[in-house]
Amino acid sequence: MIKDMESIVVEKVWLTDTAIWIRTAGGREAYENFADYQRLKWATPVQRANYSISSSGIHWRELDEDLGFEGFFQEKKRNPLYDLFMAHPELNASAIARRLNIAQSLFAQYISGTKKTSKERLEEILSTIRMIGCELAAV
Repeated sequence: MIKDMESIVVEKVWLTDTAIWIRTAGGREAYENFADYQRLKWATPVQRANYSISSSGIHWRELDEDLGFEGFFQEKKRNPLYDLFMAHPELNASAIARRLNIAQSLFAQYISGTKKTSKERLEEILSTIRMIGCELAAV
Protein backbone atom coordinates (compact mmCIF):
# COMPACT_ATOMS: atom_id res chain seq x y z
CA MET A 1 0.00 0.00 0.00
CA ILE A 2 1.08 3.55 -0.68
CA LYS A 3 0.28 6.49 1.55
CA ASP A 4 0.89 10.12 0.62
CA MET A 5 0.88 13.37 2.59
CA GLU A 6 -2.89 13.76 2.18
CA SER A 7 -3.53 10.27 3.64
CA ILE A 8 -4.61 8.78 0.32
CA VAL A 9 -3.71 5.11 0.62
CA VAL A 10 -3.53 3.52 -2.81
CA GLU A 11 -3.61 -0.26 -2.88
CA LYS A 12 -3.95 -0.90 -6.61
CA VAL A 13 -2.98 0.81 -9.89
CA TRP A 14 -3.97 -0.55 -13.29
CA LEU A 15 -4.21 0.46 -16.94
CA THR A 16 -6.98 0.15 -19.51
CA ASP A 17 -6.66 1.06 -23.17
CA THR A 18 -7.74 4.65 -22.44
CA ALA A 19 -6.94 5.42 -18.79
CA ILE A 20 -4.95 4.73 -15.66
CA TRP A 21 -6.98 3.73 -12.60
CA ILE A 22 -6.31 3.68 -8.87
CA ARG A 23 -8.13 2.07 -5.96
CA THR A 24 -7.71 3.32 -2.41
CA ALA A 25 -7.66 1.15 0.69
CA GLY A 26 -11.16 2.48 1.37
CA GLY A 27 -12.40 1.12 -1.96
CA ARG A 28 -12.69 4.41 -3.84
CA GLU A 29 -11.73 4.15 -7.48
CA ALA A 30 -10.74 6.96 -9.82
CA TYR A 31 -9.05 7.32 -13.17
CA GLU A 32 -7.26 9.78 -15.42
CA ASN A 33 -7.77 9.58 -19.18
CA PHE A 34 -4.61 9.31 -21.25
CA ALA A 35 -6.20 11.70 -23.75
CA ASP A 36 -6.05 14.47 -21.14
CA TYR A 37 -2.23 14.38 -21.05
CA GLN A 38 -0.39 14.89 -24.32
CA ARG A 39 2.57 12.69 -23.41
CA LEU A 40 0.33 9.83 -22.32
CA LYS A 41 -2.06 10.35 -25.22
CA TRP A 42 0.64 9.74 -27.81
CA ALA A 43 2.61 7.14 -25.85
CA THR A 44 2.67 3.51 -26.90
CA PRO A 45 1.05 0.90 -24.65
CA VAL A 46 4.56 -0.26 -23.67
CA GLN A 47 5.57 3.30 -22.70
CA ARG A 48 2.36 3.75 -20.70
CA ALA A 49 2.98 0.50 -18.84
CA ASN A 50 6.50 1.62 -17.89
CA TYR A 51 5.54 3.64 -14.78
CA SER A 52 6.67 3.73 -11.19
CA ILE A 53 4.69 4.57 -8.09
CA SER A 54 5.78 6.79 -5.23
CA SER A 55 4.04 7.97 -2.10
CA SER A 56 2.61 10.95 -4.02
CA GLY A 57 1.69 9.54 -7.40
CA ILE A 58 2.54 7.78 -10.63
CA HIS A 59 5.61 8.64 -12.69
CA TRP A 60 6.64 7.88 -16.26
CA ARG A 61 10.35 8.64 -16.40
CA GLU A 62 10.68 7.95 -20.13
CA LEU A 63 7.75 10.26 -20.90
CA ASP A 64 8.63 12.88 -18.26
CA GLU A 65 5.05 12.75 -16.95
CA ASP A 66 3.72 12.66 -13.39
CA LEU A 67 0.19 12.29 -12.00
CA GLY A 68 -0.41 12.99 -8.32
CA PHE A 69 -2.89 10.74 -6.49
CA GLU A 70 -4.83 13.71 -5.13
CA GLY A 71 -5.56 14.86 -8.70
CA PHE A 72 -7.49 11.66 -9.38
CA PHE A 73 -10.16 12.81 -6.94
CA GLN A 74 -10.34 16.51 -7.81
CA GLU A 75 -13.18 17.80 -9.92
CA LYS A 76 -11.94 18.54 -13.41
CA LYS A 77 -13.24 21.79 -14.82
CA ARG A 78 -12.82 22.57 -18.48
CA ASN A 79 -10.89 25.66 -19.30
CA PRO A 80 -9.70 27.50 -22.41
CA LEU A 81 -6.28 25.84 -22.38
CA TYR A 82 -7.77 22.37 -22.10
CA ASP A 83 -10.15 23.09 -24.97
CA LEU A 84 -7.33 24.52 -27.09
CA PHE A 85 -4.99 21.57 -26.58
CA MET A 86 -7.74 19.00 -27.13
CA ALA A 87 -8.86 20.75 -30.33
CA HIS A 88 -5.25 20.97 -31.58
CA PRO A 89 -3.35 17.82 -30.63
CA GLU A 90 -0.53 18.94 -32.91
CA LEU A 91 0.44 21.49 -30.26
CA ASN A 92 3.28 20.23 -28.12
CA ALA A 93 2.55 21.30 -24.55
CA SER A 94 6.04 20.43 -23.36
CA ALA A 95 7.69 22.57 -26.03
CA ILE A 96 5.37 25.48 -25.27
CA ALA A 97 6.11 25.14 -21.55
CA ARG A 98 9.85 25.24 -22.29
CA ARG A 99 9.41 28.32 -24.48
CA LEU A 100 7.52 30.02 -21.63
CA ASN A 101 10.10 28.82 -19.10
CA ILE A 102 7.32 27.08 -17.12
CA ALA A 103 7.80 23.62 -15.61
CA GLN A 104 6.06 21.01 -17.77
CA SER A 105 4.25 19.61 -14.75
CA LEU A 106 2.85 23.05 -13.85
CA PHE A 107 1.82 23.68 -17.45
CA ALA A 108 0.05 20.30 -17.52
CA GLN A 109 -1.85 21.35 -14.39
CA TYR A 110 -2.91 24.57 -16.11
CA ILE A 111 -4.16 22.58 -19.11
CA SER A 112 -5.96 19.97 -17.01
CA GLY A 113 -7.50 22.63 -14.78
CA THR A 114 -6.04 21.33 -11.54
CA LYS A 115 -4.31 24.70 -11.19
CA LYS A 116 -5.82 27.97 -12.35
CA THR A 117 -3.76 30.49 -14.28
CA SER A 118 -3.87 34.16 -13.48
CA LYS A 119 -5.36 36.37 -16.18
CA GLU A 120 -1.86 37.66 -16.99
CA ARG A 121 -0.36 34.15 -17.21
CA LEU A 122 -3.18 32.95 -19.48
CA GLU A 123 -2.62 35.90 -21.82
CA GLU A 124 1.14 35.18 -21.83
CA ILE A 125 0.45 31.54 -22.79
CA LEU A 126 -2.04 32.46 -25.51
CA SER A 127 0.27 35.17 -26.84
CA THR A 128 3.12 32.64 -27.11
CA ILE A 129 0.88 30.19 -28.97
CA ARG A 130 -0.21 32.97 -31.35
CA MET A 131 3.43 33.88 -31.90
CA ILE A 132 4.21 30.27 -32.80
CA GLY A 133 1.29 30.37 -35.24
CA CYS A 134 2.69 33.50 -36.88
CA GLU A 135 6.14 31.92 -37.14
CA LEU A 136 4.62 28.85 -38.80
CA ALA A 137 2.54 30.96 -41.18
CA ALA A 138 5.69 32.76 -42.27
CA VAL A 139 7.31 29.53 -43.42
